[in-house]
Amino acid sequence: MPQKKTYRMTPQRKLILEELRKLNNHPGADEIYEAVRKRLPRVSLGTVYRNLDILSELGEIQRLELSGTINRFDWDTKKHYHIRCMECGRVENAPVAPLNQIEDELYGATVYTIIGHRLEFLGLCPACSKKNAPYEQLEQSN
Repeated sequence: MPQKKTYRMTPQRKLILEELRKLNNHPGADEIYEAVRKRLPRVSLGTVYRNLDILSELGEIQRLELSGTINRFDWDTKKHYHIRCMECGRVENAPVAPLNQIEDELYGATVYTIIGHRLEFLGLCPACSKKNAPYEQLEQSN
């Protein structure tokens, strides 16, 4: 069995984690890079990507692989769901508790070893709903 890699918390990793927590909006790597660069101007995009991968592997952050979008990152590693605006791509935490009973029901119903599940809600954020409202009103009046 291969040995699990160990990583130390370098100053760069700590800074990336701090900036991710400040952003608090499920940013992509590019947005995190821009925030980190303000405090560490010589950092490269590759360094940020590599460290995001390591922080994810360490369980310090979550990599969100949401459909139709770039990989985003979340500092909150507790099990929770997300809601994504189909218009602008904004991602927020969905205000519902995790559905643990789904995993429990699968334990006896499959030969797979269940390690988790993902659930993504789709919709329009308030700004995009408001922006699209005039078009919906025109269509309804025709």
